[in-house]
Amino acid sequence: MSKLLSVVVSVYNEEPGLREFYEETGKILKTLPKPWDYELLFINDGSADGSLAVLREFAATDPKVKIVNFSRNFGHEAAMIAGIDYAAGDGIVCMDADLQHPPECIPEILKKLEEGYQVINMVRTRNKTAGFLKNVTSSAFYRLINCLSDVKFEANASDFFAVGKEAAQVLRSSYREKVRFLRGYVQSIGFKRTTLEYEARPRFAGESKYSIRSLLKFSINTILCFSDLPLKLGIYSGVLVALFGLAVMIYTIYTWAKYGAPSGYATIVVLLSFMFAMLFIIVGIIGEYIAILFAELKDRPVYIVQDTENISGGKERD
Repeated sequence: MSKLLSVVVSVYNEEPGLREFYEETGKILKTLPKPWDYELLFINDGSADGSLAVLREFAATDPKVKIVNFSRNFGHEAAMIAGIDYAAGDGIVCMDADLQHPPECIPEILKKLEEGYQVINMVRTRNKTAGFLKNVTSSAFYRLINCLSDVKFEANASDFFAVGKEAAQVLRSSYREKVRFLRGYVQSIGFKRTTLEYEARPRFAGESKYSIRSLLKFSINTILCFSDLPLKLGIYSGVLVALFGLAVMIYTIYTWAKYGAPSGYATIVVLLSFMFAMLFIIVGIIGEYIAILFAELKDRPVYIVQDTENISGGKERD
């Protein structure tokens, strides 16, 4: 019985490197052992350059190339879940089009799928192009979320991962939040899973689509998706302020008994500043949770498909 491997590729303004990616990945996929066949599923996430035209060139000459074209840019997370939705494979590999995720890892991933693993996490060991700051902040992010969340994540896990048919069906039917962290969901759904290591390549062309601001927003949303501990900050800060207030009261009584009427101006200013800072932080955290709830209540589509190519009965899904 033949089996199908779906390679899902998120594309956003990747025109300079698409041909190189297609050639390199195609060479690897053509060597897959029997009974495996493959499909190369590109998700065009509203690219503003000529990426879509290049993808259509591939699809016109290669029926194994399939395209899902979004009506606009919905983001990398939406593109990956769309790829899983449209993938027809017994195994699905998700990766980026900039060649930082090495295609030569695919045969090793396939072996793990054949061994019965439903989730294969690809853990990055080195990323020379990321720079010191990004590597440090990435490591700190995983440490922080592992402290806050009941789910424990693989440090340096990336958007390069693979899932089997059963795991993919869970991601299709559930985990449809509007604010999401897909690589986190993949690690939290259970099933038989394993980890493979890889060294990130230099980016073939272009630059990272994530700015510092978008990375910060992404990190905050991820923490809020997997932990309610920040909501409990009000309780902890209340206890802390109460203890601080008790200490100030004891100090005031002591200075009054020893020196007479104390001058409390500086103490009051410091105490009020501290309390208001804590209050505004807590209000901001509650506001972020409310914003997520508001996005879920509106129930707008995760993505909108404008058209597809080489996909039979390409039903638009959300």
